[in-house]
Amino acid sequence: MRYAGFAMSACAEDARGGARKAARSRGGLSRIGVAIDSDLLEKFDRLIRSRGYTNRSEAFRDLIRAELVEQAADAPDSPVVGTVTLVYDHNVRLLNEKLVDLQHEHYHHILSTLHVHLDHDHCLEVLVLRGSSRTVRQIADALIATKGVKLGRLTITAAGAIP
Repeated sequence: MRYAGFAMSACAEDARGGARKAARSRGGLSRIGVAIDSDLLEKFDRLIRSRGYTNRSEAFRDLIRAELVEQAADAPDSPVVGTVTLVYDHNVRLLNEKLVDLQHEHYHHILSTLHVHLDHDHCLEVLVLRGSSRTVRQIADALIATKGVKLGRLTITAAGAIP
């Protein structure tokens, strides 16, 4: 029997486990079988084609990576990076000052900002933050909850190694 590029005997489970560990430590690929409803698979195939994937394997790997990164970013002490996107009315009294004060208060976590004038009254601001998941979420919540911010969204990902 062949598994992840290694010859294997069809014996005890711990022998297969050892080959799996060897494959992981050498960066080998593992083949798996997945039972999936035909209609669901057709929809998945259409989706991945529309996104430019040339095969299912890379799409499955990306889905798995995304879940692992999301799980890692959910841990409160996990190192993360995130973007906070704000849309606000710059005419709201003292809003600009409040947003700038919050940014200066957390300058050591804010790596960069981008400010765009959307129209005469509205601005878009994107902030890149780095820190623990808890800290980045707290800063984002404070910015988004500031009176006058019409729309706010945090997008977060793990800052460590991506699987």
